[in-house]
Amino acid sequence: MKMIMLGNEAVARGLYDAGVCFASSYPGTPSTEITAAIAKYEGVYCEWAPNEKVSLEAAWGASLGGRRAFSGMKHVGLNVAADPLFTMSYTGVNAGVVVAVADDPGMHSSQNEQDSRHYAVSSKVPMLEPSDSSECYLYTKYAYELSEEYDTPVLVRLCTRISHSQSVIDAGERVLPPIKPYEKNIGKNVMMPSTAVFRHPIVEERTQKLAALAEISPLNRIEWGGTDVGIICAGTSYCYVKEICGVDVSVLKLGIIYPMPDRMICEFASKVKKLIVVEELDPFIENHVKSLGIKCSGKDMLPICGEFTPNIVAKALGYPFAEGPEFDAALPVRPPVMCAGCSHRGVFYTLAKLGTTVFGDIGCYTLGAGAPHRSMDTSLCMGTSVSGLHGFMHAEGNEAAKNCVCVIGDSTFIHSGVTGLIDIAYNGGDSTVIILDNSTTGMTGHQENPSTGINIWGEPAGKIDLEALCRSLGIKRVRVTDPYDLAACETAIKEETAAKEPSVIIARRPCALLKKVKNNPPLFIDEDKCRGCMMCMKIGCPALTSAGKKIKLDATLCVGCEVCTQLCKFEAFKNNRAEADA
Repeated sequence: MKMIMLGNEAVARGLYDAGVCFASSYPGTPSTEITAAIAKYEGVYCEWAPNEKVSLEAAWGASLGGRRAFSGMKHVGLNVAADPLFTMSYTGVNAGVVVAVADDPGMHSSQNEQDSRHYAVSSKVPMLEPSDSSECYLYTKYAYELSEEYDTPVLVRLCTRISHSQSVIDAGERVLPPIKPYEKNIGKNVMMPSTAVFRHPIVEERTQKLAALAEISPLNRIEWGGTDVGIICAGTSYCYVKEICGVDVSVLKLGIIYPMPDRMICEFASKVKKLIVVEELDPFIENHVKSLGIKCSGKDMLPICGEFTPNIVAKALGYPFAEGPEFDAALPVRPPVMCAGCSHRGVFYTLAKLGTTVFGDIGCYTLGAGAPHRSMDTSLCMGTSVSGLHGFMHAEGNEAAKNCVCVIGDSTFIHSGVTGLIDIAYNGGDSTVIILDNSTTGMTGHQENPSTGINIWGEPAGKIDLEALCRSLGIKRVRVTDPYDLAACETAIKEETAAKEPSVIIARRPCALLKKVKNNPPLFIDEDKCRGCMMCMKIGCPALTSAGKKIKLDATLCVGCEVCTQLCKFEAFKNNRAEADA
């Protein structure tokens, strides 16, 4: 059955047709839709895990239980899951385990653009790299055959362009393999030095067998064209090369990106006059080709930073391309901003007002670093706000750094912030942690998390009580405040940063974009009372704009949060049009 699907949806269909029965992931753009899509198929247990490490460990457990399992994540999530991945390479699997990792060249929604292909080499785990939705489907199914035949987890590498582009797949039927019985095997599944030392040679032997497979696999293929230039590529780069070059050049397409087919590469290189490697991010293929003693071009022609486009590839290869429209003047930049009614806005306004040093974290609240608040000083990785603040407070001295806090979302706190708070409670200090609890995982599209009490299917589930959790860790000062109440926010921050012990402020207000949230009617402005003082603009709400000496309010954006009314001394904001016009 032919269907048009996103790459992520095609992976999900591949999981379903391959007979996967267990899927666990932590939301992370650009990988999120894989698990969201597989959850719609019957017969598959799906969950949002607290983090990627837990997700992969759970998938491994399901594999030992005899069912094919899946774990999905973005590239920085693989950092978190690296611990179990490296040792799973030694233990192998029972039923198949596939890990989809989506890289983000161009950093559309990420804090770095690391290249996940290096993880395949370091962990000695095979990696496949599809070029379109059809291959996403086929490679995912094949990955389970590979996993079980060679007793290994398998990585499937996507990128933003593949994950979020659509193309045709030819879907088949679900085939549910029989349950593989669990057999106790301490030498294989208990990785302590005395057993792991015997597993390492098995991993090396497996890699050699996989390298031999790569030489004959149809996933690696040579497409002969002109022989003046030969291009080696994979993933989205293959699509660009074929679109630009057609049959002018010969192409070696790598579907198995690790281990690579050395003999095929040497044969291909010997039959073309000039060899070029076209690949996004690091010179991963290029360096391997050069290690075989083959001269080639690559990053001397193409950028090592950022996402490729057809124009970038065409320019590098000397092909004509459309420059695009030219404008007489530069278009104004529209920076990303927190939504109208965002529950985080009141906290960031207050922190900016108080001149507080703020250790930040990963989430939509990272926008607090932007104008007009600019009230976030750091953002490194999930959970670092809490542990980073702890180190900073001890380095600066509690008295000197008393006007310091960290901010972290509810989902991020569950993911990685809890252990940092344990560090604070155990080792002491006067750190103040602000948990921005908007009752969702907002940045990746409103997924549920363990603090919302709802599972991936929207059903009631176990709910983490954040207040009780913080107190159970040893934090005595835990208080809840409404971020829409600016005075209450300011009081809470002043009192807790002045306290001579660690504290937690939970700024709780559901995301204004959640379907379950019933927002108030939009406000209106009494133009006669508006003095144009611009105080309300300091809140940074996109529903407000300055028009000459007056403020304009966009009723289509306003959610009636009334935060702006707390800044207006002239009572220019009204709750209804009649009152504003009176």
